[in-house]
Amino acid sequence: MEDYRLESNIFIYKVHFFSYWCTIVVSRELIEKARELHGHVCPFLVLGLRASEIAMSKLGVSRAGVSESIEEEIVVIVEANNCMSDGVQVATGCTLGNNSLIYMDTGKNAITIFKRGSRRGIRVYIDAERIRQRYFDPRATELFRKVVVERRGNPDEIEELDRLWEETGMRMASIPEEEFVVQEVEITEKLERAPIFESVRCSGCGELVMAPKAVYIDGKPFCASCAGRDVPAVVGRGIVTVFRTPFKVIKQIS
Repeated sequence: MEDYRLESNIFIYKVHFFSYWCTIVVSRELIEKARELHGHVCPFLVLGLRASEIAMSKLGVSRAGVSESIEEEIVVIVEANNCMSDGVQVATGCTLGNNSLIYMDTGKNAITIFKRGSRRGIRVYIDAERIRQRYFDPRATELFRKVVVERRGNPDEIEELDRLWEETGMRMASIPEEEFVVQEVEITEKLERAPIFESVRCSGCGELVMAPKAVYIDGKPFCASCAGRDVPAVVGRGIVTVFRTPFKVIKQIS
């Protein structure tokens, strides 16, 4: 038994667990920021927000601001490149672009957060199977399989999935901390801050390329694309070590 309503700029969620009521306040602004980045609201997007809030609270830190993001003081490790990672970036302020987000390709719904210089971190793991069994609408799960997994949904089914998925996502915002596995971890490896490299100009296309990424042929630097070399890449299934540039330039527009 549950309901949610909008009051001012916050969502008030009431969820009935076992024999008692609890009320949890979730920032509407945070959910809407996550929607803006991700394109829609879904369960694991909101679980990323929720897991991040738990981890930051346990560690005693807040969202990375100007100083933390420039200095890369707060670091987050995500273990899957799914919807959850977008929620983590919005909640923590640690992103791939500001070099404070590390993607570790274990395929687990987990995040770890720590401060540089400290050996203590907090890891939060989500048991997706347990969450689905307890909170997911069976119809939403059925539609997800048809629309996303099998890629054969029609426009009406996509619209219905969006509605049900958002409703399910709202439930994720209010689930108790006990539904997460929260661990204190020891940071055993010193992770470097992002190094700054010089650039060299590709002898083929003329574009600048990071010096250590250049391929030298007969003493001349080339980018991987011009050299016809495969490179590692992050794709839907995670990190692949062999990825060939999937496009070719046909003309210069401007």
